[in-house]
Amino acid sequence: MAVTFFTEEHGELRRAVRRFAENELAPHADGWEDEGDFPDWVFRRAGELGFLGLVYPQEYGGQEADYFATIVFAEEIGRCNSGGVTLGLAVQTDMATPPIHRFGTKEQKRSYLAPSIAGTKIACLGISEPDAGSDVMNVATTARWDGSGWVINGRKIFITNGCRAHYMTLVAKTERDGASTGHSLFLVDTDTPGFIRTRRLDKVGMRTSDTAEILFDDCRVGPDALLGVEGEGFKHIMWELQGERLIGAIAATSGAARMLEATIAYVKQRQAFGKPLTGFQTVRHRLAEMATQVTAVRELIYSTAFRWNSGEYVVKQISMAKLLSATVACDVADGCLQLHGGHGYSMEFPIQRGWRDTRLNRIGGGTDEVMREVIGKMEGL
Repeated sequence: MAVTFFTEEHGELRRAVRRFAENELAPHADGWEDEGDFPDWVFRRAGELGFLGLVYPQEYGGQEADYFATIVFAEEIGRCNSGGVTLGLAVQTDMATPPIHRFGTKEQKRSYLAPSIAGTKIACLGISEPDAGSDVMNVATTARWDGSGWVINGRKIFITNGCRAHYMTLVAKTERDGASTGHSLFLVDTDTPGFIRTRRLDKVGMRTSDTAEILFDDCRVGPDALLGVEGEGFKHIMWELQGERLIGAIAATSGAARMLEATIAYVKQRQAFGKPLTGFQTVRHRLAEMATQVTAVRELIYSTAFRWNSGEYVVKQISMAKLLSATVACDVADGCLQLHGGHGYSMEFPIQRGWRDTRLNRIGGGTDEVMREVIGKMEGL
């Protein structure tokens, strides 16, 4: 008997997200790409439709759905044809807010999680630094307790939503009386004195998402800014990264599937030597190979998501899904561009955008090299 992970409710959600992506977002995609940005109303509209809190409690405006609702949203929102939009929304739903839900106080959930679900507050996640990307243990940003609050100093970089965010979920090293107490998480409002956006980064792909460098210069926050247990922040952020990597794997694979779908339609109508490109065995075999790759990684993701949804902490499987989805997506993107020929290399055809956007998957959320190291260690190597 065939195994299905999706219910009719998931189907209804899929149709609703697809309408939103295709009717309300996609018509603006080219313009947003030219501008290198998208407007904040996208967050508010997604919040109005209930898409930003699918797995969160109704108490804070969420839908209390299972993780497969998240998969549905990630698979369909990409039809907006803007990787930067999907990335910005993913930071809001699956990167910056999960630690608030899991480790936050009720007041923190009311003040940050609820408005994030509504789309009235935009979130960013502060992990990467100029000298510490994947090496989270060696972040240099510090939060020093001075008797009545925390004084934050340091620098963060590659911060998606960093230019527009109302607050940051921050990872920093904490100090009391001159001694380290480990890593901790904080919720920092971006209008706090000492929170300084130093520049907006210019990127190869994901151009509609804003990516900032942030300086903390004696940025002072109160004791209530601490998120979770002081000194447990490394464990907290390692947990967050599992969800971040899984949602990244889903987005990468669904993006590859859409590029493949568009390429199949293109080669069916494109003529060469008096017949469609599909009349050539080499083209058919390349398409068959890519379809197999996408199907295989999607099945790995679904089985991993099933275990994650059941409460298992499946680090090795998530790392495998992240690694495989990223490499497959890049291979498919390159293959699809190749089958478009010269048109694929032209900025007039959208395949180049998918090709550029896809490359981030092998860097963000944990590089290929880090994923291989995690998998190797868990295999006893």
